[in-house]
Amino acid sequence: MSLMQDIRSHAVPKGEIGIWWLGQNGFLFKSPEGTLVGVDLYLTDSCAAFGQLIGVNTSRAAPVLIAPEELDVDLFACTHNHQDHTDPETVRNLRNKDTFQFLGPHPSCETFAREGVETGRIQPVWPQCETEFRDLKLRGTFALPTDTSDLNHMGFLLQFGNGPKIYMTGDTDYTELLHEAAAHKPDVLITCINGGYNNLSFWEAAQLATAVKPKVAIPCHYDMFPNNQCNPYMFEAALKTQCPDVPYHQMGYGAPLLYSR
Repeated sequence: MSLMQDIRSHAVPKGEIGIWWLGQNGFLFKSPEGTLVGVDLYLTDSCAAFGQLIGVNTSRAAPVLIAPEELDVDLFACTHNHQDHTDPETVRNLRNKDTFQFLGPHPSCETFAREGVETGRIQPVWPQCETEFRDLKLRGTFALPTDTSDLNHMGFLLQFGNGPKIYMTGDTDYTELLHEAAAHKPDVLITCINGGYNNLSFWEAAQLATAVKPKVAIPCHYDMFPNNQCNPYMFEAALKTQCPDVPYHQMGYGAPLLYSR
């Protein structure tokens, strides 16, 4: 059985959420009702060519666990339009994109449309907007753009039914405006930690955890490109220094995490 088939058949108990990490900021979330949401799924090595142009190694270092042609989700969501988050090649090769819903800020929506997604399946979102899809409630959160190539960064706050709340920072530079997410009392913080190209460093991510006070903090966006990596245990050490009451959890590629409030 493939990983995609395994995730589709995986039963999520009531009151919990199933989480799978596919590398970088790519996650799959599954509800007890069976709704499957993919966020920032980078399922190719398309960034390698861009890196060659600028002399930076952006070849994929993490494995491709699910090919675009195999992906089977209900909602395909993106936090911003950088290629490792809204990947045109991934979208182009989605075999069943005529059955998915697509969601993201306007530049990502433009990429969806350019790669053949029907307009009626595309929903634009922005910070502080709220939307519902089946049993999912999604709120856009603020993110500080990391460069001028895309000024429409955002994060997501996701909750299935009355289950745990997941706060994903997306790519963001540090600002106290991120602390606004604390008002929503997220149970899980999923944060970038690599610090490269103006993203949160492991120390800044721990500062955010101190303000947001989640029940668990999960690092991501530290593994994909050889020239832009970070040891996740540095984040664990920063958490223990700044907010020792927030547990650290490191996801394994394709390994399920079932989380309850």
